[in-house]
Amino acid sequence: MKVREEFTCPLELVHDMIKGKWKPIIVWRLRLGPTSLSKLEKDIDGITQKMLLEHLKELQEYRFVEKKVFEGYPLRVEYSLTKEYGEPLLEALGIMQRIGIAYLKEQGKEQMLIDRGIISP
Repeated sequence: MKVREEFTCPLELVHDMIKGKWKPIIVWRLRLGPTSLSKLEKDIDGITQKMLLEHLKELQEYRFVEKKVFEGYPLRVEYSLTKEYGEPLLEALGIMQRIGIAYLKEQGKEQMLIDRGIISP
């Protein structure tokens, strides 16, 4: 994915880098530590392997995510957040998560959050 040459502000640039349904979810999942492609696909409901690979590639190009390939057979690959951009982005996503939780609680959906293991009873 190509970064635009002109943008209104740096926030617009970062928005372009992480926009889409899945990129923030992938980064949020990677907060739990390095993981394989198959584990990511299993943990993120509704994402296809093709879409996951496409978004991981873009997140790698923007240096939010790094890919580590291990030698040997069978081939083993792990994805993780970079210290440079991935971990700082996680702070922003954490704020967004807290806002989402507060909003859902106000809407009377606290039980759904509990059922999904997002908050404790």
